Amino acid sequence: MKQRLTPIINRLLRIRRRTGFILLLLFSFILAFINPLPSYSQVQLTDIQNHWASACIQNLAERNQISGYPDKSFRPNQPVTRAEFAALLNKVFPDALTLRAGGDFPDVSQNFWGRSAIKRAYETDFLTGYPDGRFRPNQNISRVQALVSLVSGLQLSLNLPVDDTLNKALSDAAAIPNYAKAKIVTALGQQMVVNYPNVRQFNPNRAATRGEVAAFVCRAIQAPGVPVAYVAGEAPVVSAKPELRGVWLTNVDSDVLFSAQKLSDAIARLDTLGFNTLYPTVWNWGYTLYPSPVMQREIGISLDPTPGLQGRDMLKETITQGHAKGMGVIPWFEFGFMAPADSELAKRHPEWLTERRNGETVWVEGGVHDRVWLNPLRPDVQKFLTDLVVEIVENYDIDGIQFDDHFGYPSDFGYDDFTVELYKKEHNGQEPPTEAKNSDWIQWRADKITDFMKDLFAEIKAEKSDVLVSLSPNPQEFSRESYLLDWQNWERLGLIEELIVQVYRDDLARFREELNHPSIRQAQEHIPTGIGILSGLKGRFVPFSQIENQVKIVRDRGFAGVSFFFYESLWNYTNSTAEQRQSEFKTLFPNKVKRPNVYDDWSS
Repeated sequence: MKQRLTPIINRLLRIRRRTGFILLLLFSFILAFINPLPSYSQVQLTDIQNHWASACIQNLAERNQISGYPDKSFRPNQPVTRAEFAALLNKVFPDALTLRAGGDFPDVSQNFWGRSAIKRAYETDFLTGYPDGRFRPNQNISRVQALVSLVSGLQLSLNLPVDDTLNKALSDAAAIPNYAKAKIVTALGQQMVVNYPNVRQFNPNRAATRGEVAAFVCRAIQAPGVPVAYVAGEAPVVSAKPELRGVWLTNVDSDVLFSAQKLSDAIARLDTLGFNTLYPTVWNWGYTLYPSPVMQREIGISLDPTPGLQGRDMLKETITQGHAKGMGVIPWFEFGFMAPADSELAKRHPEWLTERRNGETVWVEGGVHDRVWLNPLRPDVQKFLTDLVVEIVENYDIDGIQFDDHFGYPSDFGYDDFTVELYKKEHNGQEPPTEAKNSDWIQWRADKITDFMKDLFAEIKAEKSDVLVSLSPNPQEFSRESYLLDWQNWERLGLIEELIVQVYRDDLARFREELNHPSIRQAQEHIPTGIGILSGLKGRFVPFSQIENQVKIVRDRGFAGVSFFFYESLWNYTNSTAEQRQSEFKTLFPNKVKRPNVYDDWSS
């Protein structure tokens, strides 16, 4: 597993606050802060031994993230300029994403030593210019501005009372500029404020020294070395603010749904560990996992024939027991428009299937399972799926209904006769593009699926207006380009009331990158937006340290919460004992909270 630093490396992505710096005097000072000496880890800095942050400074030096001067001094009490700060950020966080263009300032000349670092810091949203358009590279950064920058870049947010938190922790809270107060509250909650020698005296407007900047960075990246006696504030108790804590219950590689007792035990265990939302699959492998009159009508089989489901209503049991414990229950239409190629549904309705340009109808999932796709553009297919969804909404006391990417279809499909004729009708007889990835062709099909979603949303709301429409897709580009599901447009149109984006990444840098995508950030402003986290697969163990780090990143960015895929891998498909894993999850959710609901005075 990654070192503890790894989950944080790319976190500083956006620094937006004004900062102040003094005149840059010595070029060697610049080099000392950003260019490590050869074989630095073997070099002992001569002037930090008695400095209060010496261990932190040495730690960063050993990482080659800061350095001393050629004379082996560090000069921890000297201030840092705005240009130097830009260079430091680029050194410590080299993989930050480019978020915008620009970074050219009239007071930063072409031959200025830090021009490229400043431009890069601007492009990655670490730093910005002043209202007059200048950058002021030689001004000193104040302590408050440095911390505001770090908090903004980390995209941290804590729902804590501003004045009470500041006054409790800091004796000079009144000196903090108004624009910075909320950010400093977050910095306090994240244990990033370091005050020496008086832990309660912030000195917000004094220039930050090299040693202090090093200490701020150590706290930001969770590197050791800062004495806790100088860390201001207290780590906040987990808030009672609503948080999504969900899990998907599947019928693949898991038997939790196939036994009333096992299901009951699982719900009780999840409740004890602080989970509050269940997403049981109800449409999978060409069958429903609840008794369905619609399926009886279409294929003569009302319920998945797996023995453990016979003689019972798994969905009703889940709702009854989940609601008794205050948990939300949102059935998951996992297969969407997909079905097994040999399913009874495919055999009875071959005309419902869409196909590739070469006439093939079979799509191989994971290189193993032969699938076919119902055509979402056909009115008879739309009626079938609508009837399935509405019968659940009508007959069960559910909190919502959830779809995912399978409510589209693979983008190399769509060349069936029905779709081709519809396209020609709307394009003056022109055939669809032969290139499946043609952008106009992708968008036309995606828009048709969106039109169906509008109708389905209306049908759901006509039946029960308070049933949430939830979606758990992959990130936007993949979802649209691969499955023709333009969920960003759905969200803009108000067709999604809860969004959980599947970000199944082991690489924490990529995990962070996905969370910063504008489509997710925009949704986060309008509806409860959570992140799907992979807790493991059969034969693919995910260590708890990775899960813990990803949950922290999600919380730090102010998302509505998380949902885990999938139940069995929470504590059964691991290298740990079930007891150990459950105790670890208890540390994530030490207290029970309500799930966020757009109808319950929710706010981002």
